[in-house]
Amino acid sequence: MDNNEQKPVSVVLCTVPAGSAHAIVRQILDRRLAACVNITKVRSLYSWEGSICDDAEELLVIKTTTEKFRELSEFIVSIHPYDLPEVIALPVADGYPPYLAWVSGEVG
Repeated sequence: MDNNEQKPVSVVLCTVPAGSAHAIVRQILDRRLAACVNITKVRSLYSWEGSICDDAEELLVIKTTTEKFRELSEFIVSIHPYDLPEVIALPVADGYPPYLAWVSGEVG
């Protein structure tokens, strides 16, 4: 892909229950909704339904094109085990052009 045709890229953050990340990520990648996903273990403390929760989770750091965010988000929500999953997109302001071009080329 020519760098002039490169699509804007976003980083999407999503937390999932510990142990469920690989299955979710494989489905995202199989559908070409992202080029790359990093998985890291996190501990999340948050307020939910009047209580403070403290959970072991995995954080997905998903690299995709901005135009694919809506489809990615809808897919994540459809398979996610939580009633209200975190799905947050952050626009990439700048980056290494060949990497951003790779992301653009890998996302279907």
